[in-house]
Order: sequence, then C-alpha cells, then structure tokens
Amino acid sequence: MASVTSLTAHVHQRLSAALTAALPETADADPLLRRSDRADFQANGILALAKRAKANPRDLATQVVDQVVKDDLIEDIEVSGPGFLNVTVTDRAITQTLADRATDPADRLGVPLLDHPGTTVIDYAQPNVAKEMHVGHLRSAVIGDAVAQILEFVGETVVRRHHIGDWGTQFGMLIQYLDEHPHELDRKSAGDGAAETGEEAMSNLNRLYKAARTLFDSDEEFKTRARRRVVDLQAGDPATLATWQRFVDESKVYFFSVFEKLDMEIQDADIVGESGYNDMLDETCRLLEESGVAVRSEGALCVFFDDVKGPDGNPVPLIVRKSDGGYGYAATDLSAIRNRVFDLKADTLLYVVDARQSLHFKMVFETARRAGWLNEETKAQQLAFGTVLGKDGKPFKTREGETVRLVDLLDEAIDRATAVVREKAGKVGLSEEEITENGRFVGVGAVKYADLSTSAVRDYKFDLDQMVSLNGDTSVYLQYAYARIRSILRKAGDARPLAHPELALEPAERALGLHLDQFGELLLDVAAGYEPHKLAAYLYQLASHLTTFYDQCQVLSDANPKEVVENRLFLVDLTARTLHRGMALLGIRTPDRL
Repeated sequence: MASVTSLTAHVHQRLSAALTAALPETADADPLLRRSDRADFQANGILALAKRAKANPRDLATQVVDQVVKDDLIEDIEVSGPGFLNVTVTDRAITQTLADRATDPADRLGVPLLDHPGTTVIDYAQPNVAKEMHVGHLRSAVIGDAVAQILEFVGETVVRRHHIGDWGTQFGMLIQYLDEHPHELDRKSAGDGAAETGEEAMSNLNRLYKAARTLFDSDEEFKTRARRRVVDLQAGDPATLATWQRFVDESKVYFFSVFEKLDMEIQDADIVGESGYNDMLDETCRLLEESGVAVRSEGALCVFFDDVKGPDGNPVPLIVRKSDGGYGYAATDLSAIRNRVFDLKADTLLYVVDARQSLHFKMVFETARRAGWLNEETKAQQLAFGTVLGKDGKPFKTREGETVRLVDLLDEAIDRATAVVREKAGKVGLSEEEITENGRFVGVGAVKYADLSTSAVRDYKFDLDQMVSLNGDTSVYLQYAYARIRSILRKAGDARPLAHPELALEPAERALGLHLDQFGELLLDVAAGYEPHKLAAYLYQLASHLTTFYDQCQVLSDANPKEVVENRLFLVDLTARTLHRGMALLGIRTPDRL
C-alpha cells in the first residue's frame, strides 16, 4: 500500500493551489502551514508573499479564501490578524484519513518511505575489550539503537558498526600475563555444563586485569616482556593473536549479556573493532602523505588546521602516525571511513559519540574531506551526546566516587520498576512470571526513555524515582496508556473497532485524531535530523490526548449508539498501535497488561 497523505499535506496542497489562483506569480509558494490552537491549522506564509508582491496581506488572504473550495476536506477557513489563515478540516476528513492509516496491510500505519533512501553506517555502542561497561556507554547504545531502527523504518539501508576498543598497548600486558598463567580465564564456577554468564566472564577479566597490572607495575622484567608482546601483536604473530582472541571472545560473552539486559539486539557481524582496520593503516598514511594532506613534523605524520590551536597559540595537529611508528585513533578512524565509503558504499556516516570527542571527529572528518574520501555526496556527522548526571547535577558516580557499572544501574531500575508493577498487579491479575517480565520491560524502558526524551546533545539527570513514576513524561506513563487501551479492547465483547466517517466528532476525539495523523510526517522529520527525542515528545503528547479523551468521551457505554462505540474503539485501537510502533522504534516494549 502507498503511504497515506496526511491532512496537513492535503490542506497544504489546497492552499497552494488557491494562492496560485489568487496571485499567479506565487506558483509553488509555501503557505507555511502549521498546527494551531486557534483552529486545526494556521497558514502564516501570506504576509511574506504580500510584501514581495507589494499587496495588502489581508486583501491577499481574503482573495485566497475566495479561491479555496470547501468540501469533504475543508469545513471552514477565515482570515485572522494581519493576514493569517485559520483552517478547520471536516470531521469526515479526520476519520477517513485515520481509517486509511489503520487499514495499511504492511502495518506501517501509512508512514511514508523516504523518496531517496541511501545507505547509512551508524557507529554506536563502543565498549572496550576486557573492561566493564559503565554509565558512559549507556547513551551511545540507546541513542544509536533508536536512530538505527527509525532510519530503517523509513526505508534507509542501515549498516550497524560497533567499534569496540580491542587493540592497543594494554593488550601486551594482558596477553603476556595469560601466557604465563594459562588458566586465569578458565571458568571458576562448577562445571555443570551451563553456559558462562556475562558476570562470570567479566569477573574473570577483572581478576586477570588487576593481577596483570600489579605485576606490570612491580616487575621490570615482566614489563619488558609485555612491551615486546605489543610488537608481536602488531606484527600479527599467530600465537599472540590467538591469545588476544581469547580476550575478545570472553569480552563478547559479557557484552552480549549487557546488551540483552538492555533489550537490544547486537549481531556479531556488526562488531568491527579497532583491529578490523589494521591492514589499512599503512596505506591510509601513505595516501595522506602522497596527497599532501598529511606532513611530517618532528618525526610524526600530522595534519594541521588553521582553526585548531593550543593554549600557547601554536597549531595542534591530528597525529596520524606517531614518531615511533605507532598508530593512534586517528589512523584507525580514517581507515574506517575509507572502508565505510568505498567498501560498504555508504552515503552517510553517523558517529554516536560523547560530545567531549567533538574536536577529534571534526579534525578526522576534515582530513577525510581534504583526501577526497568525503564530499557533497558522502557526508560524515557526529551525533554528539551529553553527560549522564546524578541528582546533584554532577557526573553520575557511586557514593565512593567511582563510575557506575551499567549492569548495576539497569538492575536497580528493574528492581524499582518491578515494585511499581507489583503494586498494581492484583487489579489485573498478573502472575509472578508476568510481574518479573513486565518489571524488566518497564525498568529498561524507563532508563531508555529518560535518555531518549532529552535532546542528545544535552546532559540529563539520572533520577530513578522520576523515571519509574506513573505521572509525568515517563515511559511508564506511556506503557500504562497502552495497557489501558488493550484492557478496553478486551472488554469490548462483540463491539469492534470500526471507523465511521459520517459521525460528528467531539473536541477530544478531533484533537486525538489530528495528532494521530501527524505520525508519518513526524517520523520523517525525526529521521532527517536524527532526533529521537522528538518521537518521545510526540508519544507523550499522544498519551496526554488519550487521557483527555478518556475523561471526556466514554468508550464502552450502553448509552452510546453502536456506531459511536465502534468509532471510539477504532480511535483508541489506532492510538494503541501508534504507541506500540513508536515505542518499539525507541527500543521500548509495551506490555499488553500492566
């Protein structure tokens, strides 16, 4: 099925045609239509057009009104103020458009696909091998996953990349220690045949890391052997690579367990860490030097920028290769760009990375542009995000001042949410199994929604009390709205959701219907700007409209004619489907019973 044209688009077309008829030289002019609290829509574009045509705005607006056909779409149009147009659409148009959305066989709710979809590589959720994931990894994972799902839904081809930290000098220490203590990564739990848990994997890695670090700091001979091991690793020595792979594999057991707790699917093929670009580093440096983009400075290969200077006023370069021949992050990131542009054929490279790395990526992207790897057709953008703060407004830490483990944070959120679910469970007869499952969905959803409902670039306060509240802008409020509709639909008996365009609508029905109609355009806007917080805001407004509708329009009432009951069931059913789809795009579950 083709996408459903929204009421906004229909009214826009009608006003554009009327404008052209009234003032032919304004063909294709934008009437600047938007939703309004004074009518269904307001058009503000006539003021600027009148100024250009040296016409009186109110006179031009009146001429436009005379050209607008009032029919099944437009019920009323009037001139307001200095030349605004207030437009009211018919109840029939609202219900019929929603009916078209509801009968979309692909269950896309009539959401359009992009006119010109491309290929986006999105780099997000970048944990480090042999290190615990902490609260700082939360935003990259949650924002990246939501953006990837939204882009795919509107038709973009999305390639996920998890650029894990799996290379570097610290691995010499770890590999050497494991070679000298070969059983340190063996499972410590009883051999009952059960698969190793993520907690066990991280416990093993933590223990080994601490022991290796202690020995490295206290034993000069071990330190020398460890440093030699770095050289072996970079040279591709098979035995050294095999031991390195054990660390990567053990870390993946842990990573996958954390992502599963986050209710996020991560494919092994999408994990291409720093090591994945090793074979390209030398060529990347050669291409940059031969093209003159990079120059040698004090033995290092550097790229300089006019607008990047240190406190002393001297230029601060991007160091692609160090003076000792080693490669830094820049060489890996530039090689990754080459791979993503030339091998994966990406039009857009998105990096969901902490705002504090903005200067690094600005320099990397500019270097790639100078080299010709990025251009007008192929763009790179950092989707920078702010910091997670505690209730005190400072970076979120434990009471001991340490970084908060991501697993601990999620466990606490699930515990709090389970208590909230349990409080209400008796009324709907939830089993213990359902309480546990719903507690997990509500807890993880609360954490994700708190993150996603804030513009990515802003810092936000992590306040679990607020996150699991049934009131206010929280995922729990939205999940309960969805569950409430599912309950109504279960109680409906023989009555079924069915649109009746011939019926007049109450004000609360109109408001709900007009908001539902915006879903498709909203998603395209969210995808274009990589702004999932706009989708969160839309869903919260939808749930708020639903609450008003409940208060003012009884759905299941013997006092209502059958057609009114069916039409209201239709409205709430489409609201539930829109909530379900929107929340799923944010990576949040909507349980049927809460």
